[in-house]
Amino acid sequence: MTRLARWGGLTALFLALITLSIFLTINAVWLYRLDIHWLAISQTVQMAPHKIMHNYYQMLGYLELPWVTDLKMSNFPTSYTGMIHFHDVKNLFLLNNVVLLVSLTPAGLYLRGLHRRSEQWRLLRPTQIAAVVPLVLGAMLAVNFNGFFIAFHEVLFRNNDWIFDPDLDPIINALPDTFFLHCFIMAFVLFEAGLGWLYWRGRVAIKNA
Repeated sequence: MTRLARWGGLTALFLALITLSIFLTINAVWLYRLDIHWLAISQTVQMAPHKIMHNYYQMLGYLELPWVTDLKMSNFPTSYTGMIHFHDVKNLFLLNNVVLLVSLTPAGLYLRGLHRRSEQWRLLRPTQIAAVVPLVLGAMLAVNFNGFFIAFHEVLFRNNDWIFDPDLDPIINALPDTFFLHCFIMAFVLFEAGLGWLYWRGRVAIKNA
């Protein structure tokens, strides 16, 4: 395998791992269900947990399904700027899903090629380097999550529509910052777990050799 092919395969592998971690986090409805109780969201918005979940499913359906073009939540109205932000988020979610689908096949072929040539040891150094990134980001979260959260939005979004007014977009009361912190932690843990699995495969290959 040429160096260019190895870099292409490794890039596809990391893209698949990153986007898969994001996809699993986005669709971890169980995490939000737990946070409704842990963060007392039901008391904050004065709404029963099952009603909150119903609205959350409506929001998630809009964000994740390309054919759902209108965001309609039964108990949470959405302002014009709020709708623009949700539309921007939808585009990012769909882009993540497309990258995941496109990268899965070349990533799988790359792993199969390494296994066939007994070259899984090539995964060791890249996974060690990649594992540092979530640790650095995790340290930033621990030191100043609010600053990280603001910087995250400023990088991804071209406007300030993500700054919600609770009077106009009451859904923000049902999505506290701590919930997003839990989402970031989950995504980092999933990514690190994936890297750990790749590193383990490389170590096993060396032992077998």
